[in-house]
Amino acid sequence: MTEVIRVAVVQDCPVPFDLARSIAKAERLIGDAADTGAKLVVFPEAFISGYPKGLDFGARVGMRSAAGREAFRRYYDSALDLSSEHCRRLGAAARAAAVHLVIGVIEKEGGTLYCTVLFFAPDGVLLGKHRKTMPTAMERLIWGFGDGSTLTVLDTDIGRIGAVICWENYMPLLRTAMYAKGVEIYCAPTADDRDTWAATMQHVALEGRCFVLSACQFLRRGDCPADYDAIQGGDPNTILMRGGSCIVSPLGRLLAGPDFAGPAILTADIDRGEIAGGKYDFDVTGHYSRPDIFRLYVNERAATAVSRSSGATADPFAALPAYASGEGHG
Repeated sequence: MTEVIRVAVVQDCPVPFDLARSIAKAERLIGDAADTGAKLVVFPEAFISGYPKGLDFGARVGMRSAAGREAFRRYYDSALDLSSEHCRRLGAAARAAAVHLVIGVIEKEGGTLYCTVLFFAPDGVLLGKHRKTMPTAMERLIWGFGDGSTLTVLDTDIGRIGAVICWENYMPLLRTAMYAKGVEIYCAPTADDRDTWAATMQHVALEGRCFVLSACQFLRRGDCPADYDAIQGGDPNTILMRGGSCIVSPLGRLLAGPDFAGPAILTADIDRGEIAGGKYDFDVTGHYSRPDIFRLYVNERAATAVSRSSGATADPFAALPAYASGEGHG
């Protein structure tokens, strides 16, 4: 089977804390990526409206400052409401460019922010989302935790597309859950710009026998507001995130990147037939698994803080999974 398509990874930055200008920049970059002939465009983690690298939001153990609360309010105001016109503009940009769009956003729901990836179809429809299940270190101060209901893999005309965000890629059980869903185009929006990241992406590609597309921001201090109080200082030439985006084949070959030179759009032509060829000798949740020894349970129910029932005698815990049953699922 030969199904060759061009894919693109965008390595750039938003206008931090400015939702309208970040959306406008995303619209332009989507068009630029489509001009390369790409049918799938992947953006970095938290592209809308920023990964606040170097900020502490005024937090110490047992203490939060008034300035930190104001910084969070500003960040909250620049986050994306999925029912908003700003979100519809992203869909419209995907439609105008006729591309599948995978983009990292800071999503707001109620009073909580989530690090989320959105999936738009070429007709502009929002097909689904993935919320980061485990924010890392200080990220837990500003972002909520996603649940298993958004471990999304979408069956599209160019292949089965999913996303795993940044250090979720170091969670072997989460990766296994994605492999079991048959992910073929594994998108990895990230904020990790270390030299070691490309090796991680090569491992994921080899392990899952899938194409891996990783996008990281290229962000200078000068791209941020003048009062952006980062620990790295105020020199506008200071690089806060240096990219390292890459595209990897199912046998771990780097097709593009890693690129640390500056803003870029990386492209590669991928052949889905390579996936079957790769799984000939290794299918991690198929012929190379040992379910008689190892089994994974995945809870994909949405976890909500409040459940309501109209029946006075209804058991609110009846729908919860029987973790102690010893049965294997997923």
